Amino acid sequence: MTLDSRFVPGDIEPQLYAGWENAGSFACHPDSNAPPFTIMIPPPNVTGSLHMGHALTFTVQDVLVRWRRMQGRDALWQPGTDHAGIATQMVVERLLDAEGKDRRSIGRDAFVDRVWQWKAASGGTITTQLRRLGASLDWPRERFTMDDGLSAAVKETFVKLFDEGLIYRDRRLVNWDPKLQTAISDLEVENRELKGSLWHIRYPIEADPAKFIIVATTRPETMLGDTAIAVHPDHPTLSALIGKRAILPLVGRSIPIVGDAYADPLKGTGAVKITPAHDFNDFEVGRRHDLAMPSVLDRQANVTLAEIEPLLQSRPGVADPGFVRTLAGQSRFAARAAIVAELDRLDLLDKIEPHTNQVPHGDRGGVPVEPLLTTQWYCNAEALAKPAIEAVESGKTVFVPKQWENTFFAWMRGIQPWCISRQLWWGHRIPAWYGPDGTVFVAKDEAAAATQARDHYGRDEAITQDEDVLDTWFSSGLWPFSTLGWPDRTKELERYYPGDVLVTGFDIIFFWVARMMMLGLHMMGDVPFRTIYIHGLVRDERGQKMSKSRGNVIDPLDLIDSYGADALRFTICALTGPGRDVKLSASRVESYRGFVTKLWNAARFCELNGVRPAPGFDPSTARLALSRWLLVEANTAVTEATAALDAYRFDDYAAAGYRFVWNTFCDWFLEFAKPLLAPTADPADAAEIRAVAAHVLGLILRLLHPAIPFVTEELWDRFGYGEACSLIRAAWPDPSPVRDAAEARGELDWVVRLIGLVRSVRTEMNVPPSKPSPLLLQGASAEMLGRVDRWHEAIRRLARASDVRLLTGEVPKGSAQAVLDEITVVLPLQDLIDISAERNRLLKDRDRLTGDASKLRQKLANADFVNRAPEPVVTENRERLEGMVLEIARLQAALDRLG
Repeated sequence: MTLDSRFVPGDIEPQLYAGWENAGSFACHPDSNAPPFTIMIPPPNVTGSLHMGHALTFTVQDVLVRWRRMQGRDALWQPGTDHAGIATQMVVERLLDAEGKDRRSIGRDAFVDRVWQWKAASGGTITTQLRRLGASLDWPRERFTMDDGLSAAVKETFVKLFDEGLIYRDRRLVNWDPKLQTAISDLEVENRELKGSLWHIRYPIEADPAKFIIVATTRPETMLGDTAIAVHPDHPTLSALIGKRAILPLVGRSIPIVGDAYADPLKGTGAVKITPAHDFNDFEVGRRHDLAMPSVLDRQANVTLAEIEPLLQSRPGVADPGFVRTLAGQSRFAARAAIVAELDRLDLLDKIEPHTNQVPHGDRGGVPVEPLLTTQWYCNAEALAKPAIEAVESGKTVFVPKQWENTFFAWMRGIQPWCISRQLWWGHRIPAWYGPDGTVFVAKDEAAAATQARDHYGRDEAITQDEDVLDTWFSSGLWPFSTLGWPDRTKELERYYPGDVLVTGFDIIFFWVARMMMLGLHMMGDVPFRTIYIHGLVRDERGQKMSKSRGNVIDPLDLIDSYGADALRFTICALTGPGRDVKLSASRVESYRGFVTKLWNAARFCELNGVRPAPGFDPSTARLALSRWLLVEANTAVTEATAALDAYRFDDYAAAGYRFVWNTFCDWFLEFAKPLLAPTADPADAAEIRAVAAHVLGLILRLLHPAIPFVTEELWDRFGYGEACSLIRAAWPDPSPVRDAAEARGELDWVVRLIGLVRSVRTEMNVPPSKPSPLLLQGASAEMLGRVDRWHEAIRRLARASDVRLLTGEVPKGSAQAVLDEITVVLPLQDLIDISAERNRLLKDRDRLTGDASKLRQKLANADFVNRAPEPVVTENRERLEGMVLEIARLQAALDRLG
């Protein structure tokens, strides 16, 4: 069947993917003798839909998996989704709200049932979209972080860590979302820059109430819970107050003035109010100085006086318990306004300064987060972190790029206790039960907990399960082994753990990568993966982060609809280099669609010229210089592509394939081959060229398949290189022996460079393509003339030369000259262009660009501009200057050629 004149991705992608999936092409084979290769998918949220970050990370993973399959590895790419506690609960709560219900009105069991119903109906969106991207995941092995097997793994881990003293309950500060009514992780907190005020408040010195210590704060509403004032021990004036006491305005109680390095002598007034129950830094100061920690805001972020009511004292002009009691139940912001007004009335407000600061907000609730002192479940992350740190230090696990190790170490060496409990209903319910006196019993199920309670009390007692669920990161931290059947010792666990590589973004190194490292080492005794490849972010074409507010979000599904999955995937590969963000635009994808089209058209040209796979063809028998040159270049492409993938250089892999296909195969080989494929050509030469073309086209399809699987599989099937949908498991190409390789490469490379040089000169001089020019060679050796003679027709045709000959005598007037090795290439242009006009044009363009470049250099030399302008703007200006410098050099070279 003849290939269509156009490649239409939407017509073939769904059928090809279904063919792969139905044939089991993505499956691993646990009983195989092939060496295993394992990648664990970073499980997307069950609520999610495909975004550009997904497109990047899953394309990179798929390239690696397809490549390793073709190398003969038994590849497992483990699929699955995360239950996404808060996100999923919010989705279902919104559905209930539309029905006029809420979760509390229907009860916990009914609510959890509704979530499961929603998951069954709508939770497969992201996996369907991953199929559109071409992701070759082993779908029958798909897992969910709330399925029965993973739930068993969670309980096993929790009980073991509790029994070892590594999980415990404690009263500490957490990020509290007053809207969602739960503790949240740092990853679920986003800082927003807000304009506010810095209030300077006078705290009277207890021994001398006429004197004050002034404290600056952005949160006067929390001052009701102050238990100290801190100053730096080396402060030149305030250090004299250390050991004295101050009166807390409004509340009236006496609080100590302590010396602590946390107080920055150069910031604010040099004195810091310490509210341990409502600030993370203050909490640590409070622990160091054994301070009381009364809470003055409740879980709704309203004022509560329960813990400070006994401490209220009446002090004329300083404190009035009656006023403080009016604050009870007020929101934090209403209380702030009332407190500021009362301080002003009492003349205890020294001054107010405008102040811009970063205010933490819950990324889903959308309201300011409140540091809140609550009793939660914690994991001793410090103890678990030590083996993980050692594993990276020793090289058992390596980061690519290596500099991300520093980020990992910085987080892990300063790690705090991990709050693992959440006040939600959707998630892994904590396997802990409480007796009537509060004694806790941790077990895998209620029956085991009841047995513990019976042993403890000496009789049966009613026990109640903890209402909280576990942090989502707890279950996803077990992902590398729980998905393989642990705690059972399955053959999959023995074969595929530890994994080979983890592909993820830098933003979850601490939240997910570190937790997998800690839990994997502790529970399995080995690291969960040998390599961690960290990719950058997908940004817009100007380098700005994509966001809805900026209006620069690009939907990968729209790009797939417009240009095909292959074009998007190849674009991602081409732009993904170590330590570099991806600057993406629809125009870039459209451009690389041209590459997919180029490959299709080249294959169609081959088909129309009788190119078919030649069974038994041996590349080492090729005798024609053109054949051997192409095979040598193919070997180079294979070597470069393989080395690039080994080094996780996806940009270099794409570049190697692009150069070979577009430049070597299409622009040169097929053009050189046209006369040899003509009806008048020597039959033996034509047969060899067809066999070589078929061999190399098959190699190209294998080489590019990991990046552009759809078009390559379609061409593989249509040309009959194998059975339908078989390219996915075809062998990755290896370099093949080529006789007299250096000779063939030397000759064809020289011809290519000669034609390329002539084309470049003609373009620089604005010679119309329709006007051929003589091509004269001065100083050519006999060897060079021999090459010209052998390739005369190709040089004449491809260089648009009316004649190709040795120059004898003087260089004709009005000629452009260029040097190629030891020869001078002369193009007489007197009768083709206006030489004087071209010289003036080149001079004008060069001088204009030189002036523009000078202005841009001055701009970039201005430290004020560089420091104030956004980084993408500075980078864009630097790139523009580099382009100008190159263009000025090109224009000068063209002027030099005119003499």
